[in-house]
Amino acid sequence: MSSDPAELLRQRGIQVTAQRLAVLRAVAAQPHSTADGLADAVRAEIGAISLQSVYDALGVLVAEGLIRRIQPAGSPARFEDRVGDNHHHLICRVCGRMVDVDCAVGAAPCLTAADDRGYEIDEAEVIYWGRCPDCASRART
Repeated sequence: MSSDPAELLRQRGIQVTAQRLAVLRAVAAQPHSTADGLADAVRAEIGAISLQSVYDALGVLVAEGLIRRIQPAGSPARFEDRVGDNHHHLICRVCGRMVDVDCAVGAAPCLTAADDRGYEIDEAEVIYWGRCPDCASRART
């Protein structure tokens, strides 16, 4: 797959617009950002854009599999461009920092449920909650 954002859109049959390109670049530059954070980054790049336009672009990009939407319990949705590998996340309960973490063992063992009840499983969402090293260190001092 191409690393050129415009080519990525064309390959999926998505109309190339300045807004979509800016949103794609913002997600790549700031993984795990909220729509509000991405809107700020897009505005810094291209000027005025409504939050609704950012949400619309995010919706198209998620639907086409170019970015992933993550919504941890009690948190706003966050977006990343690491797709297709079924990785998971660590989230700090104190500061909200989110980082990627690969499956615990093997390629994607979390896709093998003890009882799949006939479902064809293609994704698992695992979120590990705790304190990041910075917050844990501050709590000890």
